[in-house]
Amino acid sequence: MKNSFVNYRTDETNPRWNELIARCDSLYKSTGDIRSEFSRDYTRVLHSYAFRRLKHKTQVFFNGAGNDHVCTRMEHVLHVESVASTIASYLGLNVELVQAIAMAHDLGHAPFGHHGEAILSEIGGGTQRTFWHERNGLYFTDNIELLQNHQGEWQNLNLTYAVRDGIISHCGEVDKNDLKPRAELIDLYTFEKPGQYEASTWEGCVVKLADKIAYIGRDIEDADVLGYFGDAERKILQNLSIKCMKNETINTTTIIHNMIINLCENSSPEKGLCFSKEVHENLKAIKEFNYQHIYNNKRLNAYKDYAKLVIVEIRETLLDLYRGEETIQYLAKRNNKRFIDYFKSWLAQYCEHSIIPKKLGDELNIKMYKNKKIYNTLADKHEYEQAISDFIAGMTDVFAIESFEELLRC
Repeated sequence: MKNSFVNYRTDETNPRWNELIARCDSLYKSTGDIRSEFSRDYTRVLHSYAFRRLKHKTQVFFNGAGNDHVCTRMEHVLHVESVASTIASYLGLNVELVQAIAMAHDLGHAPFGHHGEAILSEIGGGTQRTFWHERNGLYFTDNIELLQNHQGEWQNLNLTYAVRDGIISHCGEVDKNDLKPRAELIDLYTFEKPGQYEASTWEGCVVKLADKIAYIGRDIEDADVLGYFGDAERKILQNLSIKCMKNETINTTTIIHNMIINLCENSSPEKGLCFSKEVHENLKAIKEFNYQHIYNNKRLNAYKDYAKLVIVEIRETLLDLYRGEETIQYLAKRNNKRFIDYFKSWLAQYCEHSIIPKKLGDELNIKMYKNKKIYNTLADKHEYEQAISDFIAGMTDVFAIESFEELLRC
């Protein structure tokens, strides 16, 4: 029912408002700023380098697959924002919060989509036992991504609790059909696995469902364009369509429309955010079809093997360059490959200024970097391994491949 959640929206009337808009550190104020706290988060994400890189990160099919119309990670994020905003607006929830979470929810993805995520988890390194993009998204927005303030100083993104909570809680792989926000505002780093806890706001729960609504149909469209389906697969899709899609074609338009309408018609604060039983079962069936015929398709095996080769070789090359607290000085004196020089300059931004050579510090204007120095002095090799993992996770598919090809040109 329209506006049925208006009394539960995240705004000034919410008893936890001050905690939900809290940031880890104080954020500079812009003179005459007319934006809300969540609107500020939205624009901070929008202007971040991590968001810009999403246009060259794989969603499902390799970003360089030879078709300009295959979905990229950035396009997926915009789909999620559109779906989530439509639902939130109808139900009476805070659209600005939904938009900020949706824009930020996939900032933690590695290159090569979920394949890259699995590879980084497999090879380990750093302080994360396993790599999963929801936690990495929280970690990146808290520690890695930087923006300049009006004085030209580089600072961490420093997003509100509600947006950070929505990022780590958004796992769309859990097929739950009665989503309700959790009651406690916990330390978000206590999450130990994807989907362990629901978001603490209704808006965060909306984004979680919007994520699934957005990708299910679009992945089918892209797979069809790339020739993954024959007559047998199309017949299965047709049968799925007959059940709940009013015999319409299963594609992004149909799924998004029908799922949004069904969710809005069936949800209430008492029942939670939910689809009808029939539509929920149909959504699971479509998802199972996608896993069988798309995500686990043998055609992707060569791509997965190539992605692993690229990531492993880059990691091993950078590991060999470790020289303890002298690492950045060592790199500064070498005639490096282009991507290693880029790594050197990037690494310096997150280390104590005392270990950075003066010439490099002057080139970077390092004194203007006021962010957390998460790698300290690199005395601990685990911190250096974490730096490599972070550097690779931030890469686009394009940059990772260019770096790998540079290694081949000895």
